[in-house]
Amino acid sequence: MKKKLLALMCVAALTLAACGGTSTSVVERTETSTKTETKTETETSTETSVEEAPVVAAEGSLLTGVGTYATIDGSKDASAEGDGVCEGYTTVAAVLVDENGVVVDCKIDIAQTKVNFDTTGKLTTDINSEVKSKQELGDDYGMKKASAIGKEWWEQANAFAAWTVGKTAADISGMALSEGRAADEDLAASVSVHVTNFQAAVVEAINNAQSLGANAGDKLGLGLSTKISGSKDASEEGDGLAECYTTISVVTVNGGVITSSILDAAQVKINFSTAGAITSDLSTEVKSKNELGEAYGMKKASAIGKEWNEQAAAYAAYTVGKTVAEVDGTAMEEGRAADADLAASVSVHITDFNKAIDKAVASAN
Repeated sequence: MKKKLLALMCVAALTLAACGGTSTSVVERTETSTKTETKTETETSTETSVEEAPVVAAEGSLLTGVGTYATIDGSKDASAEGDGVCEGYTTVAAVLVDENGVVVDCKIDIAQTKVNFDTTGKLTTDINSEVKSKQELGDDYGMKKASAIGKEWWEQANAFAAWTVGKTAADISGMALSEGRAADEDLAASVSVHVTNFQAAVVEAINNAQSLGANAGDKLGLGLSTKISGSKDASEEGDGLAECYTTISVVTVNGGVITSSILDAAQVKINFSTAGAITSDLSTEVKSKNELGEAYGMKKASAIGKEWNEQAAAYAAYTVGKTVAEVDGTAMEEGRAADADLAASVSVHITDFNKAIDKAVASAN
């Protein structure tokens, strides 16, 4: 009873914590979907502060969850006016929730991965280039200078994450929206971008949350590691491919030790022809590997008879109780686990897992 009362008090405190002012928004360009927000805004507002997340008085064990929401509808054909672009847009949310389904902590990030190609289907993007998430880009993303509310993308994402604390999946699903944006004036003063992708990822993360070892007092971390090195030119043999591959790590940390861990990946694939035209259906639903489960189809080709999601879960469990240095020190042979016991459960490459885990631990605060 005491715990429920404290959660309710925190929700009330969140409602009363004013973000300040009102915001009237007019977007300079028409977006292809309300799932994606634009950098270019011409809003009228003077509010510039970012609210801190309220503190929910959690006790005992907590549930850790991850949710993804990926789209490719920002992609377009090459033309005489310029290169085509394959855009994998993956929103990721990490949450800690209590036994009543109330959010205790939340983190949000996006891998907005773009691969360009010309009118002959040749790639014009360096596929070995570094791909940073929006949180990693920070102020370099460049939204603040175009935003009249004076907030960079990461500030707005963090403000939305803070708003979810003290709420349930039903509260977040039922939030007031106006053309994909927050309708509540207080929230809109801190978050002027489209929030439907945030909303979907957070709700999924809450619904997926599991008891994996996290406890009250643990710090939540989210890390994305993205590569495009699997991309290739179109040719007479077939369509070209833009592969936007984001490995996702969600951890909780206490005293430098990982207390819970989840691994997932969004393998976004977009095809294009030798004429520079997109050949993928841009309305296709893009599922993460954990969402695909056995439909991913690794088990039938796996020497250890395990699907990708099973192997990812086994490696995530292996990291619990370890520091990031111990995880990075895992013995490997050609990118795979060298230890026979670990290799019996995880035969896939683990280098991308470790990169994402490093970032997740670093983000825990």
